[in-house]
Amino acid sequence: MMERVSREDSRPDPDDADPPFATQSGPADAPSTEAAADRVPADAITFEQIRERAYELWERNHRPDGFEIQFWLLAERELRAERERRRDGS
Repeated sequence: MMERVSREDSRPDPDDADPPFATQSGPADAPSTEAAADRVPADAITFEQIRERAYELWERNHRPDGFEIQFWLLAERELRAERERRRDGS
């Protein structure tokens, strides 16, 4: 017979959880950063840049739960806007 688990029981302990946007190593056969850099245009925004900005935004907003996607998209938008301003100002 299955036991019912309440929502409170299934929530992870915030002290044990990794923060969103934490760096996690990929598989051993993942392409090297140098190889990936050869295919990326010089002014392209990298995954790492977005991750770092999203993490900064998340921390500045007191680390709310459940807004990872919103912070990721906001970080991407901010970085693109910065690149556009630099490109237009040059």
